[in-house]
Amino acid sequence: MEQQRPYTHALERLRTAGLRPTRQRMALAKLLFDGDGDRHVSAEILHGEALTSRMRVSLATVYNTLHQFTDAGLLREIVVDAGCSYFDTNTASHHHIYVEEQRELVDIAEANVSITSLPKMPDHLEVRRVDVIVRVNNKK
Repeated sequence: MEQQRPYTHALERLRTAGLRPTRQRMALAKLLFDGDGDRHVSAEILHGEALTSRMRVSLATVYNTLHQFTDAGLLREIVVDAGCSYFDTNTASHHHIYVEEQRELVDIAEANVSITSLPKMPDHLEVRRVDVIVRVNNKK
């Protein structure tokens, strides 16, 4: 089996999305996409991971990069509250459970949520997507 270079997967994702593979984009893409499974991260979580990996990057750069990745279709932003966003590496259509006490998002398959009706849209608008966030806490 051929061994890949450490940044091969990250480089391919950036190039496919039409983003220039800068050093910081490459390092953040590697943190986001090279693990097993999908992830939900905030800018603060990713910034902490970058610092732990000895990557010198500002929180503002992490925010900017996450938004660039979102605009390019590599991530999906999930706004759980004003000023509290997570970035999801799973860009397929699905919903979420938000565990408020742990500040954690968990995926719900789209097939497990049934939406039976939506309000009538004005003629000049069309529904692009419906995002459901089920907020939960531990029972007391």
